[in-house]
Amino acid sequence: MVLREKRLEDATNDYAWRSDDDLARLDAAPTLRIPFTNFLASYADELGHPSPRRHRFAIETLDGKHIGNCMYYNIDEGKGGAELGIMIGDRDYWDQGYGVDAVTTLLDHIFNTTRLKRVYLNTLEWNARAQRCFEKCGFVPCKRRRRYHGTFVIMEIYRNSWENRASIKGDQTIKL
Repeated sequence: MVLREKRLEDATNDYAWRSDDDLARLDAAPTLRIPFTNFLASYADELGHPSPRRHRFAIETLDGKHIGNCMYYNIDEGKGGAELGIMIGDRDYWDQGYGVDAVTTLLDHIFNTTRLKRVYLNTLEWNARAQRCFEKCGFVPCKRRRRYHGTFVIMEIYRNSWENRASIKGDQTIKL
């Protein structure tokens, strides 16, 4: 598995995944309903003018197939934290460890290239598969919050926990 910078060619898959009702439900997001041409224009603009508060990556198999996305966003360097998000959009790659690999690789990147001290995420309370993935990566549940018509488990990991975990396991992650 490889994480790479997003490219314009990713727009077709991203549009399909964000237009899928089931994937939108798992992502706690509204299903995308705009025409592809509008989506593509916005997508190209975002790639051309990236936000310093967000870093997005494509998830690829070793043979170069784009299967999902991950990102860290809401970056607050003052507080030393950021939020993490991931979606394996291609269902053929579910339950094969790609999510754990992508999250582990992204955490390794964050903690080795930034001064951030905490990474957190929100996952739907009923999404046990996602919670197991995040726990395998070292995240721990810290509270629950009701928002957007759902209940979320907020999970977090701190730099010192990541560094302790890495020293115990050895560095086995794939570098960006």
